[in-house]
Formats: sequence, C-alpha cells, structure tokens
Amino acid sequence: MAILIECPKCGSRWGEEVGKKGSMEKRKTCGKCGFDIKKASGKIYWIEYWLDGKRKRKRIGSSRKAAENEMAKKLREITEDRYIEKDKNAHVTLGQLKKWYLGLTSTKQLTSYRRTRASLDNVTRIIGSDIKIKAIDLDTLEHYGRQRETEKSRRYPDQLVADATINREIAAIRKMLNEAVRGKKISSNPIRNAPMRKEDNVRKRILTDSEFENLLSKAPEHIRSILLVAFYEGMRYDEIMRLEWSEVDLKDGPGWIRLVKERTKGKREAKSIPLHPRVKKALQELPSRFAAGRVFLKNGKPIYNIRKSFVKALEDAGIEDFVFHDFRHCAVTRLRKAGNDRSTIKKMTGHKTDAMFYRYNLVDEEDLADVVWEKQNSGEEKREVR
Repeated sequence: MAILIECPKCGSRWGEEVGKKGSMEKRKTCGKCGFDIKKASGKIYWIEYWLDGKRKRKRIGSSRKAAENEMAKKLREITEDRYIEKDKNAHVTLGQLKKWYLGLTSTKQLTSYRRTRASLDNVTRIIGSDIKIKAIDLDTLEHYGRQRETEKSRRYPDQLVADATINREIAAIRKMLNEAVRGKKISSNPIRNAPMRKEDNVRKRILTDSEFENLLSKAPEHIRSILLVAFYEGMRYDEIMRLEWSEVDLKDGPGWIRLVKERTKGKREAKSIPLHPRVKKALQELPSRFAAGRVFLKNGKPIYNIRKSFVKALEDAGIEDFVFHDFRHCAVTRLRKAGNDRSTIKKMTGHKTDAMFYRYNLVDEEDLADVVWEKQNSGEEKREVR
C-alpha cells in the first residue's frame, strides 16, 4: 500500500518515496518528465493497494491528510476481510440449508432420499426452519430428542418414536451440515460431535417354516412372489420392489438376480444372488416375464408399496412382532443352518462386516442342541458353536 503523487505536468503517478542505494528518500521530481513535484502547488494524491491479487488505485484529491486517512481506513477493511473470518453460520437458516441440500444431485441420487427428506422435515418442524445455524447446539438436539420421543410413530401408531429413529434423524441433519461446510455454505458444523442415543434395536424375530407358509396363504396374490424373494434371498426391500427383468436370469444355472452397484446399499459393489428353486418357479410363473420393466406388478402397473397388504396378511396369519426387514434375518439364518459358509452368505446378502453378519445370524436352541462336547475319535476338532 502506498500514497501516490500525480505529476501536475504529465499526469503520471509516483510513490512519495523512492529507493536509493538501499535507503528511502522523499520523491522530489517526476520520474517521467523531471518536473519538480516537491515545489509544485495543487498536487493530487492517490492511494494504491492490492485486493484479491489485483492492484487498485483511488484518487483522493489535494489533501495529503485525506489520503492518509483513506489509506488507514482501507487497510482496516482489508485486514478485517482477510483475517477475521466471516461467520456464515450467523446468516444462514436451517430451512435454507435443507432446501439447498435436498436439491443437490448427489442427495437426490441417494437410495435413502425419501427417508432423508422425511428426517429433515421432522427436524425442521421441531427446531424451526428460521433458526440460524449459529443458534443450533447440542442443547438444541437434546430438546429435539425429548420432543420427538413423545410423538407417535408414523409407521407403528401404537408405539412412540424409537431411539433408532431419532438417531437416524440426527444423523441426517449432521450429514447435511457437514456437506454444507464442504460446499462453503456455512463456516462450521456446530453439532459435528453430537452423541447418539443408545439403541437396543437388534431384531431377534424370525419366522418358522409353518409361520411363513401360513403368512403366504393369507397374503394377496400380488405380493406372494415378493414375500418368497424376501424370505429365501435376503434382499433389501428397495432391491426387491424395484427389481426389473433385465436383472433376472432364469436360464443360467440355478437362475440369478444380478444387481449393479448403483442398485445396492452404498452403491459400492454389484452382487449376484442365486435363486432358490421355489423363487425361480414363482418368477417363471409371473405374467410380467414376457415384457421388460418391473418384475412385480398389480393390474399391469408397478407395485411401489406393499405395507398395507403385508400388515393385513400378518394380522390374518396371527403373526406378531415381525417387520419386512426381519426377512433378512430369516434368510441369513436359514442359509447358515443349511451349511453355507459365512463368506458365501455375506456375498449374497451384501453384508460387509462380520459384525453385521452376526447381527442377522440368529442362533437358537436347535443350534445349541447340536453342540459337540467331546473331541471326535477321527481326530477332528470340536465344532465351533456359532
């Protein structure tokens, strides 16, 4: 930054000071035309500074004092802008961020987009859309949790909202704020270290063969093949409901369902699922097999949701405490009892870790009854209790 003097004769501008042999001295003459600037009257002063890598010059007038004051003012402005971080959190609202985040292409491509949107709707409904990000803290989330746990579950009206649901909603807002930081929409995520509630949501309900056959007999025709796929193949609900004939191979070997990675959870790895003979037969009998598009139809139209039909079938079959996702437990446990090794089952179901495999693999009294107590005469080691 510098104060410049405009030469009254040629109009060129020069700094007040000029270097000379390593020292500085006051400028006396114009460096272009040699005019005596020091003794000239009516000199015009300018200030020169740099902003965002570009040189800026501003004409001040005939007062050197005014040039000094303007220089000091500009220095303060640049310093504050450069070194004092602007707190974007104080200006952006939760509602504005939600609209931005849900509009991102990357967010819309999530298989969990609808659940994410519903989670954020609940958060903004309780916390408020107009709240500034700066005002959100751990106490805000605590208040949200206390309010949410008193509400009825939308999916199960006879129950209150579970801790697992509250955790998923907190995770949704935390993920949104993290994305906003990366997108430079806010300065920081004030709840990045928000603790999760302790969950006791490990499901331990599987259907016996007789229970499943009873359920199948009570279910309406259009969802029976869906239930067969869920019970034997262990696929996720979304993978089943969106299944298309281009993903089904009824001719090669046992028959296959092949999903590209974009159709799997996390979109990280494709998977191939061999068909249980009963599932293969059911798919072969579907009228939709002669056309492309969705596998499961009702009156010629794709089925998007079977909740009401499924719940009604459960009630008619007298089955309690069972949800669709429990079919994953059924499939994993049946596959393991049939003698398949852990790696094969994980490859079929898409479980990435042993921890998740064991979460779905349920050991019951039938397994415990087969425990081996003594070393076999053949020298084989005692079987590990799974």
